[in-house]
Amino acid sequence: MARNILWFNEIGMDNVKNVGGKCASLGEMTKNMENLGIKVPYGFAISTDAYDLFMKHNNLDKSIFAELSQIKYEDHVNAARISQKIRKNIQNGVFPSCLETEILEAYKKLSEASIDYNGQRQSETDVAVRSSATCEDSSENSFAGQHETFLNVRGNASLLEKIKACFASLYNERAVDYRHNIKVSESSIKLAVAVQKMVRSDLGSAGVAFSIDPESGNKNVIVINSAFGLGELVVSGQVEPDEVMLFKPTLAQGKAAIIDKKLGNKIERLVYSDNQDKRVKLITNKVEMLSKMSISNDHAIELGQWVLKLEKYYGKSVDVEFAIDGITGELFCVQCRPETIHSNDDKNILVQYEFTQALPQPIASGIAVGDSIAFGKVHIITSMDNRIEGDEFKNGEILVSEITDPDYEPLMQKSAGIVCEKGGRTAHAAIIARELGKPAIVGVRGVLETLRDGQLITIDCSQGDVGYIYDGHIQFERKEIVLDKLPKPPVSIMLNVGNPAQALQASRIPYCDGVSLAREEFILASYIKIHPMACLYPEKILDLADQKEYKRLIAGFKNGEEYFIDKMTMGISKIAAAFYPKPVILRTMDFKQEELKSLFCGKYFETAEERNGLIGFRGCSRYYSKEYKEAFGLECKAIKKARDELGLTNIIVMLPFCRKLEECDKVQEVMKEYGLERGVNGLQLYLMAEIPSNFILAEQFIQKCDGFSIGSNDITMLALGCDRDSELVAHIYNEEDLAVKGLIELAIKACKKHNKKIGICGQGPSDKIHFAKWLIDAGIDSLGLIPESVIKTILELEKLS
Repeated sequence: MARNILWFNEIGMDNVKNVGGKCASLGEMTKNMENLGIKVPYGFAISTDAYDLFMKHNNLDKSIFAELSQIKYEDHVNAARISQKIRKNIQNGVFPSCLETEILEAYKKLSEASIDYNGQRQSETDVAVRSSATCEDSSENSFAGQHETFLNVRGNASLLEKIKACFASLYNERAVDYRHNIKVSESSIKLAVAVQKMVRSDLGSAGVAFSIDPESGNKNVIVINSAFGLGELVVSGQVEPDEVMLFKPTLAQGKAAIIDKKLGNKIERLVYSDNQDKRVKLITNKVEMLSKMSISNDHAIELGQWVLKLEKYYGKSVDVEFAIDGITGELFCVQCRPETIHSNDDKNILVQYEFTQALPQPIASGIAVGDSIAFGKVHIITSMDNRIEGDEFKNGEILVSEITDPDYEPLMQKSAGIVCEKGGRTAHAAIIARELGKPAIVGVRGVLETLRDGQLITIDCSQGDVGYIYDGHIQFERKEIVLDKLPKPPVSIMLNVGNPAQALQASRIPYCDGVSLAREEFILASYIKIHPMACLYPEKILDLADQKEYKRLIAGFKNGEEYFIDKMTMGISKIAAAFYPKPVILRTMDFKQEELKSLFCGKYFETAEERNGLIGFRGCSRYYSKEYKEAFGLECKAIKKARDELGLTNIIVMLPFCRKLEECDKVQEVMKEYGLERGVNGLQLYLMAEIPSNFILAEQFIQKCDGFSIGSNDITMLALGCDRDSELVAHIYNEEDLAVKGLIELAIKACKKHNKKIGICGQGPSDKIHFAKWLIDAGIDSLGLIPESVIKTILELEKLS
């Protein structure tokens, strides 16, 4: 029996045909999520039966298909004219009196059930009116932004008008074109409408959460994008949102598993308006809001728990729209749908992009979408409404715009790649770029001034979550690896990873057994940027300009110590989470004095003169020194937080440049003082074997730790007595020299004798296949390789076997 109005608690995923994907999901959650603690704003669906009734009442049911049959899809003017005519006819239609009465009675009932913040019942409550097509929000296609949504709708007349506008949006030119491109039959499509009580996120914040990393497809993380105000700015890409990443395995254990946080560029927010014609408006955020996260840690963790429950309930990866009420502080789920990209991936194919020439300095950067590289001529389009006649977009051009919306999709399909000045990972440009399999860089501030029409550029999304734009055509190659045809390596393969932004992508590499070397130096230089002692003693920063910059960098944190610990924790946690539960060997900071001095405020703390930093005040000698011990303590606190609070117990600590046996004891005493003790909570301690003393006294050193990782760069330098940075003796420097091999054999024998692990994390095996083969024959337990050399090394080892 046909029903025009269905309340959310009456419908579920079995009712997609009657109420569309969006309403079906809202109903499913309303009926089944309350007992899981998930709050969904209540409302009702105007069904496809009501849509059919409206169309028949206005004699539109047959005329629309007649009009659609006349569309010439390659003719933009023709398609726009026919689409506009259909929409105008729908919006000029009138509701049958019985249907109008049903809708307004349902709205009255919803209003009366809604109590305002003064405890009073509302006669005409504020609602969101959302299109819900029978074809959208499936796991195959997102239909992102194709159909209309209206916010802060209030009053009978306004509600009826917006419902008709939703019906009409089924025939937007962009929606018709999209369905044509993905071969969806027009006769199979109908549209329902969700009328849902609004959450006052205009006074709070809102956004989107993915139960899978949108770029790498890593299923162990949840990615949250959030901004102040109504969530449409995040979805449409008009703002660069804040981003929070959670680690699912330890979040499920009740841990506060935030492994990454990024502050977005939230200059504006969308709020309620009193204007009867435009019910929402953009306003500029106050200065103090720009340095504040729009979602608290507590709300992020609560939302993460909800996402875990929703993913488990639906049995597939999901993305969730959420809203936080700025008056009550309550979190609500306002929409949930299947994730549409990685659910359709071919898991047996690994595609890698690699540059074949040296990279110049990038001319701009932003948020990377995808993991590929593209080049082409810049074509700037600031508005689809005001395009100049003859401004034809050609196949293979790079689309550059402030933001994109569904009107841009025909151009996006023709493009080689997309660049947007605004937006985040959940913006329209990002979603469609992933569906099309094209690289996009969003949130590129000032890009419309940086680039010019016709300029040849290369856009690079292959280096992690930061995308780079290079001037000119930089040569690269694309490799496609069929994983089930890749031979199994004869030894355990581990990776050398410095940049946390690359960790999630690197974890997809086949036959990877963990991380042989995670470098703290990159985190310190790129994430923290401040000398660690300055974080403890800001009063020693004397220059006024330096003081101002210091305050800017630590904005949003209680003090410099909290800033350092949180930033370091997140950097190392992102790497550890990407490979969990596989081991991640984390080398504590091994900057030389000049490198530390080059950090912001380093000049105030690195005052001694040192002639040769490679064999100077570095590694373990720093950790127990009066000059640096407290800075090492900050590292220890960050590692302890990652292991104990976030649950990343796969982190193994490795000490670099440990010259003497007593140094190993002294450093372990300092670690214990700051809460890190070998053996407690399963903590393992490795030494980086890179000094001749480590090899000559390997039997004694190995009894003070749980394993060795060979640093082939430094042991080659010190065994042969040649500066590894000097081109004058570069011809002498050789990891395959008998002296170097002899020392390595001593370490391998000692580890085998005492049943301890030994691997190698230096550059040698990545560059020299015969050296890698020799290490395997000598009994090494694992090879540490740079990510881009893994496939090549596995294939070359197969040839040598």
